[in-house]
Amino acid sequence: MNRSTSAAPARRSDATRRAILEAARERFAADGYERATIRAIAQQAKIDPSMVMRYYGNKEGLFAAAVAIDLKLPDPASLPRDEAGRALVTHFLTMWEDNEVLTALLRVGVTNDAGAERMRGIFNDQLLPLARRVCPDPEQAPARAALVSSQLLGLALTRYVLRFPPAAQLHPEEIAAWLAPTVQHYLTAPHPGV
Repeated sequence: MNRSTSAAPARRSDATRRAILEAARERFAADGYERATIRAIAQQAKIDPSMVMRYYGNKEGLFAAAVAIDLKLPDPASLPRDEAGRALVTHFLTMWEDNEVLTALLRVGVTNDAGAERMRGIFNDQLLPLARRVCPDPEQAPARAALVSSQLLGLALTRYVLRFPPAAQLHPEEIAAWLAPTVQHYLTAPHPGV
């Protein structure tokens, strides 16, 4: 078989997948999980809806692929332990400011089981290992990571989804100054021993 002939369908397939995922991210962000439809996503990608099903199986599979997110968290070994809170807050602010997919995931996560499950997966796979490496007692890592998540996701909800004016208007450096000590406390302070 001619190599250029076999490469052409693969390139078309990759381009189709990219178009579907781009359209899906936009529709999930704009419409939320429940209202976004395979038909609308296919129409935006300029393909037949059957192609979406062929590549992703169903809406849940498409959502999972569209919001495959690598948080690219800082390596705890690369920063002093007492700066982990500031590093995390600054990192998340940078990601949220530039990433509509995260906002879409948050919107869907608070209204839909598939979205919530996706967010739990990201938490388990990416944030929890970082907490285990930083916190003084690895057994406390899940609770500490959950507390960190409550702060970061609460900020994201008020700043990027609900757009509370005071939260939306704060400069990222000011947010980091307020939030970093709390996140640092959650990660590294001694257990309160209640």
